[in-house]
Amino acid sequence: MGAEPDPTAPDASTEAPVQVSAEFATDLPGVPDSLQRLWTPHRMAYVSGEAKSRDSERGCPFCASPGKDDAAGLIVHRGEAAFVTMNLYPYSPGHLLICPYRHVADYTDLTAAETVEIAELTQKAMRVVRAVSKAAGFNLGMNQGEVAGAGIAAHLHQHVVPRWLGDANFMPIIGRTKPVPQLLEDTRRLFAQAWSTA
Repeated sequence: MGAEPDPTAPDASTEAPVQVSAEFATDLPGVPDSLQRLWTPHRMAYVSGEAKSRDSERGCPFCASPGKDDAAGLIVHRGEAAFVTMNLYPYSPGHLLICPYRHVADYTDLTAAETVEIAELTQKAMRVVRAVSKAAGFNLGMNQGEVAGAGIAAHLHQHVVPRWLGDANFMPIIGRTKPVPQLLEDTRRLFAQAWSTA
């Protein structure tokens, strides 16, 4: 049988994170190598599934986003039936999502007004990204259903993914890491400022 837990010991769940300085790193386990480490703890909510939307409007990030101010909701532009937002987990820098305000999963269930506005916002998003970031091309698309790759299948969203020559490298393939050189808020602000002139 194991020993009884020490009631005077600190609770591991409430302990502050350990800070390791470089001068003490030689006393820790592991073999140094030539690789850099890109620590992204904010992605754990996504990796663990905590950030996954449920199949209801409550808990849906695309339903919650318009209720926030533009910076907090990562919103670039608000239309009548749809809005443009930054992707919190971008495939490439400047990855935008065009979403109807209405919580609807299937493209065939959009109203005529939603369909037209999503198409027009997609075109405008491409012009804005080209003007601000000099994108050389785009991947556009919707994943309809979880089986088709939709991370949030309950609320339709159109991806606008900017591309540049040579933008795909070994990092996502070998390192399972996507470097993003600009903060989302900085990119959102630049796109929002350019929206009326592009």
